[in-house]
Amino acid sequence: MYGDVERRFDALLAEHGASLGRLAASYARAAGEREDLFQEIAIAIWQALPRFRGECSERTFLFRIAHNRGIAHIARRRLLTTDIDDRFEIEDVRPNPEQIVATGQQDQRLLEAVRQLPVAYRQVVTLTLEGLSYGEIAEVLGITESNVGARLTRARQMLRRQL
Repeated sequence: MYGDVERRFDALLAEHGASLGRLAASYARAAGEREDLFQEIAIAIWQALPRFRGECSERTFLFRIAHNRGIAHIARRRLLTTDIDDRFEIEDVRPNPEQIVATGQQDQRLLEAVRQLPVAYRQVVTLTLEGLSYGEIAEVLGITESNVGARLTRARQMLRRQL
């Protein structure tokens, strides 16, 4: 028999799964890595859902979990690789067929530019693109709203230079 938690989990993933997938993509470079991170996020949501007390919106709750998993992923990745390995990592920059269909070339350039941003700036840009307010972003990242604004301004400047 399907319980309330299972139904709520399914509904949340149906509603926010695409956004969470895009957020995972901002923390992980390779497709397999993104899929693994998304699975980690889904498991963490499943485990945390019974403890949700409604102190923030469900959306903020989900993005906070996803953000924490993304940061943990980056930390693990840094432990597994050295800076030298990162410099010599060869990444296929050609878009895959799904990306060609789903986005135009301009969207792809923006996504690549966002991925090149330092994590602190990448986070605010990604959450802004997902439609979160400054207050929600501040809550997800554990920073002030004014810090969100400052990071977003700096990120925009960096993106302008890159593009």
